Amino acid sequence: MSDSLQMKSPPESKRGNWTGHLGFILAATGSAIGLGNIWKFPYITGVYGGGAFVLVYLICVVIVGLPLMLAELIVGRRTQKNPVGAFKNLHKKGSLWQGTGWLGVASGFLILSFYSVVAGWALAYIFKAIAGFEGTAEQIQAEFGSLVASTGESIFWHSMFMLMCIGIVIGGVKRGIERWSKILMPSLFVILGGLMIYGLFFTHGGMQAVEFLFKPDFSKLSAEGVLSALGHAFFTLSLGMGAMITYGSYMKRGSSIIRDAVAVSILDTVVALVAGIAIFAMVFSYGTEPAAGPGLIFQTLPVLFQQTGPWISVPFFVLLTFAALTSGISLLEVVVSYFVDERGWGRTSATLVMGGTIYLIGLLSAVSVWKVPFTSGTGWFDFFDVLTTNYMLPIGGFLTCLFVAYVMKDADRADEFGSRGLLYSGLKFFLRYITPIAVLVVILHGLELLPFMEYGN
Repeated sequence: MSDSLQMKSPPESKRGNWTGHLGFILAATGSAIGLGNIWKFPYITGVYGGGAFVLVYLICVVIVGLPLMLAELIVGRRTQKNPVGAFKNLHKKGSLWQGTGWLGVASGFLILSFYSVVAGWALAYIFKAIAGFEGTAEQIQAEFGSLVASTGESIFWHSMFMLMCIGIVIGGVKRGIERWSKILMPSLFVILGGLMIYGLFFTHGGMQAVEFLFKPDFSKLSAEGVLSALGHAFFTLSLGMGAMITYGSYMKRGSSIIRDAVAVSILDTVVALVAGIAIFAMVFSYGTEPAAGPGLIFQTLPVLFQQTGPWISVPFFVLLTFAALTSGISLLEVVVSYFVDERGWGRTSATLVMGGTIYLIGLLSAVSVWKVPFTSGTGWFDFFDVLTTNYMLPIGGFLTCLFVAYVMKDADRADEFGSRGLLYSGLKFFLRYITPIAVLVVILHGLELLPFMEYGN
């Protein structure tokens, strides 16, 4: 390291640290791997050209996802603070840049409130899978509608999932989040690998699934497909919500930010692709058309699981729940870390109070008959989803990118990155000229403001 970088770094935080880079990688990968990896990415890959889409997606990860993840980790480790405290520490108290941190905390709060409802569905389906899916295809598919419409069931499973998140986060960084990440993530990898092997070698749709996902078809790679790759590269890595700033604040000084960020990006992508092989091998084996979103997971697959039996369906919904849980604890930790750092609350109090508050707000999404006032029947679930996905997350990511590129001191940025070599110069170039433009495109696309796009129902 050059002499110019031999500056005094901030002391290690007393808030807690990961025991090593493996702990961070598993926790951060768990945050990145969520329900979207399993029910969205495989589908949009097949729809938008298979291998052609994967190639564009990987490019988007390099130019958007990885630079922005590095920026968030740099902010977090440099300050050893939550998102709000981090921007205050790096700029000044009362700075408007603190609004970026507030946006991250608010995003984590709102996302978890409705995300836990979906995760509760996954948890409920573990027990449905144990009991076995019976009846006609229409009856099995109707079970999901009944679950969503049942106020009592939705609230119960929402409650169970939030209790799991609170129980893990209350244990702290090492004894809670890291310990459980080291249990949940390896288990997720083993289950996913087993399901992929089953799909490839024990069904008739294995090769068709591989072709669906990987055979390049550039004729399907439309402008909408490129923007989908760009948007997914941003959202899948838990960017813009303060999670990577918070997890970065627990990193030790000796760890390599770029090595760990690359590892998380690779693992996140591999899990999404392997999940696609496992799912679509079964879908094609039984002659079913691919679908996207909850319909694939909770309606299409349960019909197929009637043929495979519980020994495939139970591990699958356990996998889905683990993916949701590792994301859920990162969202809760963003909120909890603010109250621990900035308000001086104890971790137990912060976790119980804020976890309970998020749970109560989540009831708005869990009760499907409750609608947002002054709208034409929009449910709270959809309202929170659109608000965070189209507005809060991309704006938070955009502002973080600008801050690290133009406001943060170069000495602080370079010290955390570890060098001023070619890679560092490349990071600065992307953060200044490439990544913010790409994220701005994501924002405009979410707002349906791109002039060359056709938007419709």
